[in-house]
Amino acid sequence: MRFQDAARDARAVVYAGIQADPLVKRAAQVLVGASHAQRLLARATMNGESDDAGAWRSMFPSLFAPDARAADGDRSEAILDVGLDVAGRGEHVRSQFRGAIVEELTAQLLARRVPASTIHRERRILFDGVAAEIHPYDVTVELAERAEAYDCKWGARGINPEVILQLELARQGAANEGARLTTVLVIFDARLSCQVRLARLANARAIRLVTIETLDALAGVRPEPAT
Repeated sequence: MRFQDAARDARAVVYAGIQADPLVKRAAQVLVGASHAQRLLARATMNGESDDAGAWRSMFPSLFAPDARAADGDRSEAILDVGLDVAGRGEHVRSQFRGAIVEELTAQLLARRVPASTIHRERRILFDGVAAEIHPYDVTVELAERAEAYDCKWGARGINPEVILQLELARQGAANEGARLTTVLVIFDARLSCQVRLARLANARAIRLVTIETLDALAGVRPEPAT
């Protein structure tokens, strides 16, 4: 099993520009230490349904209450600000930014558990004697003794048969070579929504799922139950 950078085609070049936008890293940085409720705020605002900051504060009163800790209130305000910034980019661009933010958040959380030098983006996984797949995995952890491959999606609707197939092919390929590879689907959406989507797809049982409620598991932190 070995890893290779994805081909730099036109799509990859355009998306690399999105990934490099300072907004992506800023959003991920405020979400790394966020609570479950704050991440729900981010998801709601980035969906672009309203650009009224006051309305969002009224819908999430506990995050902006006067008696909230200063640090928590500051983070909530930062998340609201970045969420409205993403929402204001327009429907098509907003979709690309949201995907890039989930990938960057995944990478930053993983960096709390493994050396940053072992975390890579947009990598293909190759196996001896198997035709190379063009599919790049959004985030990989490449350690000498084991590896991890992550596909990251904004919402449950991003789960489709092709995503499941690619994760399953990688898992099977590694098993055939006696290599250790964990395949993970990271979805910035409610677990129930993801489970409903997965239940309709074949070969989904072996896929490890990380959702908005359990994102901190990527960093090796046992998440608190969602409320």
